[in-house]
Amino acid sequence: MNVVIQLERVTRTYALGATTVQALRGVSLQIRSGEFVAILGASGSGKSTLMNLIGCLDRPTAGHYFLDGVDVAKLDHDQLADIRNEKIGFVFQSFNLLTRTSALQNVELPALYSSSRISASLRRNRAREALELVGLAGRAHHHPNQLSGGEQQRVAIARAIANQPSVLLADEPTGNLDSRTSAEIMTVFQSLNQRGITIVMVTHELDIARFAKRNVFMRDGLVRKDELVAAPLDSRAELARWNQAEQTEPQLVLTP
Repeated sequence: MNVVIQLERVTRTYALGATTVQALRGVSLQIRSGEFVAILGASGSGKSTLMNLIGCLDRPTAGHYFLDGVDVAKLDHDQLADIRNEKIGFVFQSFNLLTRTSALQNVELPALYSSSRISASLRRNRAREALELVGLAGRAHHHPNQLSGGEQQRVAIARAIANQPSVLLADEPTGNLDSRTSAEIMTVFQSLNQRGITIVMVTHELDIARFAKRNVFMRDGLVRKDELVAAPLDSRAELARWNQAEQTEPQLVLTP
């Protein structure tokens, strides 16, 4: 498998008044095509800064970051915008859907800003295919307020993959969801990963990280541990357990 993401001794320093904050202190990391990686760490560990750099939302202070072999630090503002739109799909904790447009129209949005200028019919077909991949083919014309939280997050995932990116970045994608719905979302991610999509997910939840194939632990701006998950959780099996538990849960009977 080829290397999609390569960071070499990357640092990121911020100036806060008279104080200098070192968010990243020399991170080297490789992620290959088709991997499913979870990045973990407490608040202030550097995981969000690392995600911003991987997503081309920020630039390293020093070091090199290569995305599909391209040194993104050498790109100008417009080139960075193009690479974000065409090579990276983003999924956030808050779903960031437009409330007055349908699920299908929300999924189409990234293609509207694509420099490749695809036709309206192709854009619509890709959006329909993306919704089908996340199990929402029958909800294409529903608005966000007609969808559950889990369904809204699946629309957000469909939007992220509509432009067929090299990498799918997910920032705390289950942070606003209950445990059962989180398992549903991880089912979608695992299914997409099985189709060859590279996924990098930031999470602070160890149980969610266990659905990934590899865990990278951040602390104090450095990668402290990088390990393969010996037996990743099977999201479909976890979801089946939740369904069974709900069916067998005793019902509360109120007596007069």
